[in-house]
Amino acid sequence: MVLGKVDHPSSFMTSFLHRCGGSAVIDGGLATELERHGANLNDPLWSAKCLISSPHLIRRVHLDYLEAGANIIISASYQATLQGFEEKGISRTKGESLLEKSVKIACEARDIYREGATKGSWDIPGDRIMHEQRPILVAASVGSYGAFLADGSEYSGIYGDGVSLETLKDFHRRRVHVLAAAGADLIAFETIPNKLEAKAFAELLEEDAINIPAWFSFSCKNETNVASGDSIEECALIADSCGLVVGVGVNCTAPRYIHGLIQSIKKVTRKPILIYPNSGETYDGQRKEWVQSTGVVDVDFVSYVGKWREAGASLIGGCCRTTPNTIRAIFKTLSIS
Repeated sequence: MVLGKVDHPSSFMTSFLHRCGGSAVIDGGLATELERHGANLNDPLWSAKCLISSPHLIRRVHLDYLEAGANIIISASYQATLQGFEEKGISRTKGESLLEKSVKIACEARDIYREGATKGSWDIPGDRIMHEQRPILVAASVGSYGAFLADGSEYSGIYGDGVSLETLKDFHRRRVHVLAAAGADLIAFETIPNKLEAKAFAELLEEDAINIPAWFSFSCKNETNVASGDSIEECALIADSCGLVVGVGVNCTAPRYIHGLIQSIKKVTRKPILIYPNSGETYDGQRKEWVQSTGVVDVDFVSYVGKWREAGASLIGGCCRTTPNTIRAIFKTLSIS
């Protein structure tokens, strides 16, 4: 781990950012890169399928992002749930082992990268980023309940009247415990589409005495609302009120909304703000594919980075359909800002 267990949650992220020079780079899209390396992700488990079939590809993608300059790599557990594994005939014990494996692969990639940096094997002509002392964290991904449903509802936040606060806490509880004990530096609660699930995560962290820090990241439909229509300010307040949450922000959201969302989040919290938008395309949950947005055409993704940093974001990366080239460009932009 980069930071010691003695660090209090309130100082964990600020200390890390200080070591990074004030801002940090989050990695980019995982599934897109796995497919580029040959993986077939046409499966309800999505990228988590590779934990079973091709873990070496996951390790390769983590390394690609580290070489591109990422300070934080996120495990391949976004769509890895015990319930989802069981639906595929995988036992609870094996499912827990796969969750642990997702963190282990990311930690191994960090070790391999550091060893290569120490030996100088990354120090070659071209654009590869080599710095053996660069702070690197491993974040264990926890996707929303909608990700398990695999119907695109993490982009709508509509779970139905039968899904209560307790339903969500019970659904996530064991996975969070397993990931928290697997060796990651923090938990990344990602693509949270509604206030109810944010509250479930916050209560779960506090009631179950989870012992590592976390961040909350919301999927949003515009500059002021998360996917369900709930106010981003109200959602950020939930994150702000939870002592274990060390950062709050937005992911898998169109770049054109990010500046306004940063401003909204800043109104209700002083915790570090993280943003890792998608490429600007829209996911069609029925067709299970990304389609070009019908809204305002997004300009080149990286051209936004300096503005997001000025607006108050201190951790910046990419989500779906972004690549190591995106992350390399973000690293370079933040390095000269």
